[in-house]
Amino acid sequence: MNPIRFALALLTLAVIPSQDIPAGTVIPIMLRSSLNAAKDRVGKKIEGRIMQDVRTASGRTIREGSRMIGHVVNVTPLQSSGSSVVVKFEALEEEGRTTALTTRLLAVASTASVRDAQLPITANSDTDPVSQWVTRQVGGDVVRRGQGRVSSHDGVLGTWVGGSSVLIKLTPNPKAGCREGPGYDREQAVWIFSSAACGAYGLNLKIASAGATPPLGEIEITSRRNVDIGDGSAWLLTVVAEPKP
Repeated sequence: MNPIRFALALLTLAVIPSQDIPAGTVIPIMLRSSLNAAKDRVGKKIEGRIMQDVRTASGRTIREGSRMIGHVVNVTPLQSSGSSVVVKFEALEEEGRTTALTTRLLAVASTASVRDAQLPITANSDTDPVSQWVTRQVGGDVVRRGQGRVSSHDGVLGTWVGGSSVLIKLTPNPKAGCREGPGYDREQAVWIFSSAACGAYGLNLKIASAGATPPLGEIEITSRRNVDIGDGSAWLLTVVAEPKP
């Protein structure tokens, strides 16, 4: 589906304003689509499953299992300088309603990184119940489930709330390209990511544009090889505010 038809399709849905999902709201998703610069075409629909309940600053709860919907904006197949794929997420689908959203990307992780973040790192894990495991988030934070506590290298403390769900305040990581902004003042739902997670993990990729600057929401991923991201990758998105007319 091309971008124009995709936009028209969204208009036919019951789209509601996104004022109750403030800028800075973190939305962790597992991508249920693959991305491949050698195969994809402009307009391809992409979909991500929200992996943890998201409580917004306005009091709204976005339920785990809801979907983020987007499309491929541009594709540059492999050339001497590399390849790239540009995507944009623009709608949240939950409980029969669709909310228009614009998001940027903080971090993306491979399926292997997702798996590793959900496995115990302690030697006695074979005898410990799952609720007592110690796991390591993508980016290095340590989750001590038995204590219900999450700790970062910088001393930021968060909360394990069951399964692979974690609440913690974001930490700016300017060296990696993630500066402080809206949403850094409170605990956020980050799933398997760390407080300071920023960039690509377990993937030979670079986030050339996170979608935080115009054109807002357009996330450009590049590689010196062919951009190839499999179904099941993890994406840490944050909502950005569209400029007022």
